[in-house]
Parts: sequence; structure tokens; C-alpha cells
Amino acid sequence: MFSLAEGREAYAERRWPDAVGQYTAAERDTELPATDLEQLATSVILAGGPAEGTEILARAHLRYLADGDYDAAARCAAWTGLNLMLQGEPARGAGWFARARRIVEDLPAPCRFEGLLFVPVGLGALYQGDGQAAAEAFARAGELGRQRGDPDAAALGVLGLGQATILLGRFEEGLALLDEAMVAATVGEVSPFPAGIIYCAVIETCRLAFDLHRAQEWTRALDRWCQAQQHLVFFSGQCQMHRAELYRLHGAWSEALDAATTAQDLAVRGDPMAIYGSFYEQGEIHRLRGNFDDAEACYLHALETGFPPQPGLALLRLAQGRPAQAQTLLRQAMTGVGPDYRRRMLAACVDIELAAGDAEAARAAADELASLSGALDMPMLHALADQSRAALLLHDGDAAAALVLIRRAWSRWFSLDVPFEAARCRALMASVCAALGDEESARLERAAARAVFAELGAAPALSELEEPTPVGRAVAAGAAAAGAAAVPSTDIDAGPLTTRETEVLHLVSTGLSNRDIAAELFISEKTVARHLSNIFTKLGLTSRAAATAYAYQHGLA
Repeated sequence: MFSLAEGREAYAERRWPDAVGQYTAAERDTELPATDLEQLATSVILAGGPAEGTEILARAHLRYLADGDYDAAARCAAWTGLNLMLQGEPARGAGWFARARRIVEDLPAPCRFEGLLFVPVGLGALYQGDGQAAAEAFARAGELGRQRGDPDAAALGVLGLGQATILLGRFEEGLALLDEAMVAATVGEVSPFPAGIIYCAVIETCRLAFDLHRAQEWTRALDRWCQAQQHLVFFSGQCQMHRAELYRLHGAWSEALDAATTAQDLAVRGDPMAIYGSFYEQGEIHRLRGNFDDAEACYLHALETGFPPQPGLALLRLAQGRPAQAQTLLRQAMTGVGPDYRRRMLAACVDIELAAGDAEAARAAADELASLSGALDMPMLHALADQSRAALLLHDGDAAAALVLIRRAWSRWFSLDVPFEAARCRALMASVCAALGDEESARLERAAARAVFAELGAAPALSELEEPTPVGRAVAAGAAAAGAAAVPSTDIDAGPLTTRETEVLHLVSTGLSNRDIAAELFISEKTVARHLSNIFTKLGLTSRAAATAYAYQHGLA
């Protein structure tokens, strides 16, 4: 009895290995009540044993049946089915959902957990790209959850409805629903396992919607949620996977590799959902640094999960000087894929099609990206659309029009604190300036891009500055007929603080060190120091204490 009480206490405190140990010890002495057996199953899954935990969950279902608690038996059957689906066993999962549905249909009164039965229906519709059917199923799940007092079904219904709404093209409405689902998870309204599902699904959907700020904010929240639980394995790998992407975008490439490696370790220990993303992100860093063999190996590991590692692998072929193969790979990947994943490949498609000599295909991709940016007001998406359109215009010989777009793209990437893409814009700006006959500006832009590429260790990008790759040659060839014009400078304005500098100032005012600020914002310590230097220069300050005082005086603390 003592172990049973300690098991319950450990579960309540989210000490998963302790809960597993205490419940397992108690089960050697006596038969666990169904509720405790279900909590043991959850603890085993979250501690890194999804297959073993699912089997225990099935035993809990049978114990609920023996006790005559058919509502709980139906809930257990539904969660068993969902776990099996996540483990890649859809047939077994469908069988368990059919069992849950049978129990619900045989009950004389409405089942409290009936809403869970609509979750797999919605997921199936999402995977098939049927947003309307998915929205109807998830709306029903959420409605039943709210009506009958099941917060898990209610929150999962809102989550799925948000994803379906985004699939239908109503981005703002869908993202607002995702935020609502996250509220339920962050305040502890839902059980641990569905909370983890919500965290990871929201972040993934934000990625696919190009909402960098939301993805970063919710990744920080997921990080805190994971750290508040003892030795949480399931979902922790996915958290590190998302951290790796954010570190990569913000130029902290060494930190990105570390996060990806940690994610791979956690995937082996029991978070298989982290396998694809961790290897893909590791491959991206190796590709950007010019470690092509390592990148290839990582992409192939990602491919083993059944998902194509695109556009990374196609961009690797382009960097290797094989544009035709890159074109074939990306075209295959973009055929039949859902709109959410297709739009993540459009910018790469423009570069690859230009390099392969198909300007019309590049134009179609750029037009699709521009149309999407008109429907989805996200700075990252606007930056990609402007950057792609500028490359196409320069290829077509309209350097003057390209000038406006590439400067706007650079400004957006700079505000988002994405240094590699901002430097790519400056490299393209150098080509624009050269096409316009302004060799001095071209030299300055090339030098600015070179400095960033060198700091990041982006060897292929550095080489491209000196000897253009196929896409660079294609763009340059199309620009040959452009006339001369004056080129405004892209020097950084030393006026008000940028969005990132404001964030850094706020965190300085809370007393965080540079290392802590770097971890919070997914940037390197060197980048934090550079932002602080800019803040001190712009505001005429000389110390962190003075910066803190300024933050309080101006409502930034």
C-alpha cells in the first residue's frame, strides 16, 4: 500500500520514472485498481516506453470493463487506439477505436468520453487533405467534450479544428484556435499526454503557416513544460527538434546541431516522433556548412521514416552542381503533397527551376508564393515571396524592379533575426547593383554578405559569392540587359530598436545572463552580445544596469 500511495504522489507531481517504479512495485504485491493501472501506463509512455505503456493501457481497459465502468473503458480503448496510430500501427489502432465505439453505442446513457471517437476521424480527413470533413469531425469532438465534461476531447477538438481551418485557407481564424488549445494545455486543464500532443501539433502547424514568432513562443512554452517533469522522454525529443530549427534560422548553428543530437538520443529512448525532424535539421546545417556527405547521410536517415527530406535533399543536389537531379527530386516531392507541405518547398522551387533553366516553372512557383503571402500575412512568408520574385525579376533583366523587392526582403529577414537569409539577400543585392552599373554598391553588399557567411561557416554560400552556382549564373545571365540606376544603401538604421533588440532589452531587464537570453530566444551568445552592443550604441548606454533602468522608464520591462 505504501508503494501505491507513493506511485499516486509521483504521478501527481509528474515524476514519471518514480511513478513507474512505485506502481510496478505495488503491482507485485497486489492487483492495481484500474485508475492506477491507467496512470502507470501513462507514466511508462511518457518515460520512454510507448509500446509497453500501450499494452498496460489495454490491460487497464479490461480492468475497467471488469469493474463495470464502461465510460472509462471506452476512454481507455480510445487512447489505446490513438497511441497505436502514433506508433505506426493504424490497423490495430482502428480496431481499438471500433471497440470503443461499440461500448459507447451499447451504453444506456450518453458516454462522457464519446468526443474522443471523432478525433481519429478528423485526423484521417486531415491526412487526406479534406479540410471540411476534418473541421466537422473535430468540431463534433470539441462540442461533445465541452458538453459532457471531458477537457481532453474538448481541447483536442479545438486543436484539430484550428488545423483544419488553416488547411481551408482561413489562417488567422485557425491560428486563433490553436492559441485557444494551447491555453488549455498550459493551465493544466488537460491530461499530460494530450497536453504534449497539443504543444507539438501547434508548433508544427505554426511552422507550416510560416508563423515564426508563434512557433518560437510556443517552443519556449513546450520547453518549460518538458523541464517541469522528471525525465520526460516522449515529447522532449520533439521539443529539441523544434529548438534545432529555431537555432538554425537564427544563426546559432552549433547550438542547432547540439539540439538535433539531443533529439536523436531522445528518439532512441522513446520519442520516435522526433526522428525525422532531428535528422532533417542536422542535414540542413551540414548542407549549409558544405559538409555534403554528412548532409546526405542525415537526409537518408530522415527518409527512413517514410517522409521525403525535402527541400533539403534537392537543395543539396543543387549545391553539388546537379540542378537537373534537384529539379526532378523536388518536382516529385511537390506532386500530390498537401498544401501545407507544398508551400514550404516553393521558395526552393524558384531557385532550383531557375538553375535548371525552366524560368516558367520558377515563375509559377513565385506566383504561387506571392498569392499565398497575400492570404497569409506573415513576415517570413513575405520575405520568401519578395526574395523569390526579386531573383526571378533579375533573371528576366528587370533589375530596377528587383531592387525594391530584395531590399524589402532583406529588411524583413533582418527584423526576424534570420542572418543567413538576410545575407543571401545582400548577395543577391550585389548582383542587382552590378546589373545596374553600380559596382561600388555591389562591392559593399558582397562584403557584407561575405562577413555573415564567414561568421556562420557557410562555405558554399561563400564560394558562390566568388564563383556563382548554376542559379547564380542563371540570374546573372538574365540581368545582362539591365540599365544603370542609383542604388540606395541598405545600411542598418541606427534609430529605434528593432523587434529583436527590444526582446533582448526586455530580457536584460529581468536579470537574465547572455547565456540565458540566448537559450530563451534560440540564438547564440555571440548574437546576444551583438544585439546588446547595438542597444548600448543606439540608446547611448554603457551598462546592463542602465539598460534595465531604460527598460523600466519606457515600459519595456
